[in-house]
Amino acid sequence: MLSIKKIIFTGGLSVMFVTVLIAFKQKDVNALPSQVIQNSSLLKTIEGVTFRDLNKNGKLDIYEDNRQPIADRVKDLLSQMTLEEKAGTMFINGCLVNGNGSIDTRPEATVAYALNIKPAIDKLHMSHFNLFLVPEPDKLALWYNNVQKYAEKTHLGIPVTIASDPRHHFGANIFASSAKGFTQWPEPLGFAAIGDEKLTREFADDARQEYLAVGIREALHPQVDLATEPRWSRISGTFGEDAHLSARMATAYIYGFQGIKLDSNSVACITKHFAGGGPQKEGLDPHFSFQKGQVYPGKNFSYHLIPFEAAFKANTAGIMPYYGVPIGQSSENVGFGYNKDMITGLLRNKYHYDGIVCTDWSLVTDVPIGNFIFPARAWGVENLDAEQRVQKIIDAGCDQLGGENIPEVIVKLVKDGKISEKRINQSVTRLLRQKFELGLFDNPFVDVDKAMKTVGNAKFKKAADAAQRRAMTLLKNDHKILPLAIGKLKIYVQNIDSSEAAHYGTIVNKPESADIALIRLNTPYYPVPSSIPISAMFHHGDLDFKGKKKDEILQLLHTVPTIVIMNVDRPPVITEISQAAKGLLLDFGASNAAVLDVVFGKFKPGGRLPIELPSSMEAVRNQKEDVPYDSKDPLYKFGFGLSY
Repeated sequence: MLSIKKIIFTGGLSVMFVTVLIAFKQKDVNALPSQVIQNSSLLKTIEGVTFRDLNKNGKLDIYEDNRQPIADRVKDLLSQMTLEEKAGTMFINGCLVNGNGSIDTRPEATVAYALNIKPAIDKLHMSHFNLFLVPEPDKLALWYNNVQKYAEKTHLGIPVTIASDPRHHFGANIFASSAKGFTQWPEPLGFAAIGDEKLTREFADDARQEYLAVGIREALHPQVDLATEPRWSRISGTFGEDAHLSARMATAYIYGFQGIKLDSNSVACITKHFAGGGPQKEGLDPHFSFQKGQVYPGKNFSYHLIPFEAAFKANTAGIMPYYGVPIGQSSENVGFGYNKDMITGLLRNKYHYDGIVCTDWSLVTDVPIGNFIFPARAWGVENLDAEQRVQKIIDAGCDQLGGENIPEVIVKLVKDGKISEKRINQSVTRLLRQKFELGLFDNPFVDVDKAMKTVGNAKFKKAADAAQRRAMTLLKNDHKILPLAIGKLKIYVQNIDSSEAAHYGTIVNKPESADIALIRLNTPYYPVPSSIPISAMFHHGDLDFKGKKKDEILQLLHTVPTIVIMNVDRPPVITEISQAAKGLLLDFGASNAAVLDVVFGKFKPGGRLPIELPSSMEAVRNQKEDVPYDSKDPLYKFGFGLSY
């Protein structure tokens, strides 16, 4: 049977799609210019071959020679690495970017636990980092080049891989890690609402070019969990609750970021969260100790694997297991990252996956944040100490520990004979192989001027703005009230900038004076009581408006004909609001300008529900966490959507 790493393309998309994608990559406007390598201080030419003398020995080593097969380059480099260097390679953690591009000092910021990158490189031997706060693209590109110059000075000159969570979505939730200058598209749920693989691939390719321009070479996404439990706080980052729709979106997404195979123009995708993080009991997210495990009352575990099977066929560079505990699905009830049945048995052995497996963040050590401690997500192994946890993660089959920087633990485990260096070499080989495939050993530098021209360029922004509008989903249009006429109505607005709305009609200050009202709402949530303040940023709890808030909304709807625009990061329960509204639109990350353009007919809504909307909280509580679109008598069914 073929290894998944060797599968170039099977099934799903047409040959024409692949041909178009290859052609697009060949005319990539952001391919790194060869002269950028002049940033390197290690250039040498021997017998007509110019290379970077990364180990500073005055010779052309196999790993420095880009004419050699990658497997040989990895083997040569591995043979020169110390145990400490191998251990450092197996960790990735967050760092901050200085606004002036310097790496000499650690930036002052609220993320107190972020690494100081210089000692992390030369003392911890780390070469993988993810970004927290991100400055303007030119400053990020300058900082990135300085990081790579510093990495050149190390023993073997191993280049740094910079990773990032999503940066390209218009959203206000904790997982929408926007960055200055990057184009803002709808959330992944919005791409599922549109349902167009070509657009999803276009988005991913544009995002790839922006990442590549500033030095981000690893995407800690896509998130292909299935939104089968409507109360879960991470639904906006998914492609909805249908496995086959999610699989199509995941395939296009990965091809857009990576191409058919990894090369110097690729951004490597870490697809998450294996083996599906959606079916959380009562929707309680396993970032927190109040989680109750992942449950499968519908015996539907295999359904959640379908998007990952598509990711394997698309040759995803990496996989990230989730924190959750898959109750009753393996020989021990421990989190996925600790679970050998899931990582070795299912992922490695059944699916023959030989890419990188990187754990989710902070499985081993507690994280101090301000004046409180965020406990390690060591669910099911809370009784183990840090050394035992690291050993169990590696024994499970993982290659890299996310959100950790304790390579000395791996060194001790090897020296104590608890883990073999041969096992460490397996993981380090995978991690180094990806760096070679991405071209980082040959030319890790970026062109700062090109970064400024690429990130947020007019072409990308136009496409992103259009997608925000197209994703909007029309659920109700009483007497075809929409689209509204421009310039003819007195308008009352709530949660919309009146100066923007004034371009479409006359703004009035009281609903009684209006011909029409427009109100933007967010899906309700109710924080779970917790000693961890950050938990309030996760949208948990019931999905309906209650008490005074609900009464105020309904009063407006009964006072004046009203168009309700609901931002959806989880499926809201809005039966009474839907009944009273004259028009009901959903957005999945959209600016006021995008919303107004759709309401007033400059653009047509093009979305269809990627998740069903339940009719009541009783129906939510009675549905099964692992089964899609199964709530009783839903208000709006999966796939529903109107247009003009």
